[in-house]
Amino acid sequence: MKVLMLNGSPHAQGNTYTALHEMELIFTAEGIETEIVQIGNQAVRGCIGCGGCAKKGQCVFDDLVNETAPKFAVCDGLVVGSPVYYASANATLIAFLTRLFYSTPFDKTMKVGASVVAARRGGLSSTFDELNKFFTIAGMPVASSQYWNSVHGRTPGEAAQDAEGMQTMRTLARNMAFLMKSIALGKEAYGIPEKEPIQRTNFIR
Repeated sequence: MKVLMLNGSPHAQGNTYTALHEMELIFTAEGIETEIVQIGNQAVRGCIGCGGCAKKGQCVFDDLVNETAPKFAVCDGLVVGSPVYYASANATLIAFLTRLFYSTPFDKTMKVGASVVAARRGGLSSTFDELNKFFTIAGMPVASSQYWNSVHGRTPGEAAQDAEGMQTMRTLARNMAFLMKSIALGKEAYGIPEKEPIQRTNFIR
């Protein structure tokens, strides 16, 4: 099994990484392969709504989004980590996720998702909610922990001193590992839930 981890911080070894790495240690102990992709310090533009991905099967802007898409396609779980900027996720990460989720044609149903956020003090819950919306629109079960998935810290690595936050990361990783393994067994026995043709409506008809 494999978990793809996205570091949305511009600091490759900052507090977001500290949280992701704590999870990574648990995944390794559970026999689950991990890969961390650095997103936050990359030049990633936003979606322009051109619809070109529907024809090409990938985003028209050939950058880190298209490079990461095959890794997303084969992973069993996705962890998205971000620092908090103005009670929101890093804008680079949001641009990346918007294009990644929209441009990829493969079925994401039953891939397990988890979001992790890091901040000096506040804005954690709103950022956590923002990131979870990418999973819940794509049929991805969301892994939970003993608290909202967040750590506190200001200077790089300071989050390691947040005992409760680190425990929350470890619990999240164990719960996510259990959920992924359970879903794998369920797929073997029952397959995935039947899907109806999608109904597209708007508010005027």
